Amino acid sequence: MEEKVTDYRNEYPKWDKSMKGTHKILVPDMLPWHFLIIEEVLKNEGYDLEILKNDSRAVIDEGLKHVHNDTCYPCLCVVGQYIDALKSGKYDLEHTALMITQTGGGCRASNYMPLIRKAIKAEFPTVPVVSINFSGLEKDSSFDISLKLFLKLAYSILYGDSIMWCYNQTRPYEVTSGEADKAREKAVAFVVEKFKKGGYSKYKKINAEIINIFAAVKRSSEKKVKVGIVGEIYVKYSYLGNNNLEKFLISENCEPVVPALIDFVLYCIINVVNDYKLYGHSRFTAKIYNTVYNTLHKMQKNIIKQFEEEGSFQPVHDFEHLRKCADKVINQGVKMGEGWLIPAEMAALAETGVMNVVCAQPFGCLPNHIAGKGAVRALKNLYPDENVVAVDYDPSATKVNQENRIKLMLATARENLKG
Repeated sequence: MEEKVTDYRNEYPKWDKSMKGTHKILVPDMLPWHFLIIEEVLKNEGYDLEILKNDSRAVIDEGLKHVHNDTCYPCLCVVGQYIDALKSGKYDLEHTALMITQTGGGCRASNYMPLIRKAIKAEFPTVPVVSINFSGLEKDSSFDISLKLFLKLAYSILYGDSIMWCYNQTRPYEVTSGEADKAREKAVAFVVEKFKKGGYSKYKKINAEIINIFAAVKRSSEKKVKVGIVGEIYVKYSYLGNNNLEKFLISENCEPVVPALIDFVLYCIINVVNDYKLYGHSRFTAKIYNTVYNTLHKMQKNIIKQFEEEGSFQPVHDFEHLRKCADKVINQGVKMGEGWLIPAEMAALAETGVMNVVCAQPFGCLPNHIAGKGAVRALKNLYPDENVVAVDYDPSATKVNQENRIKLMLATARENLKG
């Protein structure tokens, strides 16, 4: 008798365009700075979107229950945040969907979809998972992104970067407590209003106003330890993933220096161009990606020029400079996960006077350990005074142990600052 083979890939609820008006979309809080803007942009497009803020230990426990314990820590956090939210009773499970991004590169994050679906299906079989990607993945459950929406998301990232960058150079030095937070709220409201009224593309004027809002906050001239944060993209930005690392550094009287998200976007784009040069991939695809890269990089350079001319804040790194920094340490063909971007960011930080770095290492992220912790010796040879600590983030690591490791690094940093 012929055995019947079941194709389990099709046994899951699928997202389609008709759900736009009927379903609430839950999104894990991966980018707390940039989602302040992106959430409002997508709401203006007609989507009922909610960024999840649940961050209790119950989130991690739910993740441990529903994914294999060898799965990388970001996936565990994302799944746990989804399930904890769905169990809260706040949502109509017949009209709720989950959204996740996929880069399409050689990272486990590109394969989260089947893991999430399997974890969700056990208790919430009617909840679809929708993918937002530019790699042609999940064609039957992919978020529809027009060219106009793509541009809006790109502008959102640039504005989110500027707000994050200015805030972190303002909050540790504010003379009047709370003024930096007020400036952040004002800047976000200003940007969101521009999106609502259609003036979001005038990025030079918008970025200039963001700088002016933060420059108006009175700051002290006290010298403080600057600490760069690099690593896998989720634990680098997510408060849940890194146990509120930025806030901890500020509480330790430090200035956190978090590289711009647009650098990761440009990294993903230029890797496609490099694929053609290094591995003989599609020339036509490389040309398209190169055009997009040049457009976004030109915008980044214009923003850097604004920071330099205004003078209140150190500008973000030029991505082409990051590429040159990478070439000193590792080949740009090393592109699994965050790949060459991690040592490039550590080198660029050192060259701009940020000699203290936390390299956030999530459990299960092999590329991050190789290109992050594995590149430290080469970086120390180039920058002998660079003070790097690799901190592991996983469900069994305690916040106290993580912070104690960082405090040891800060003790050295403070001695160097005195010297």
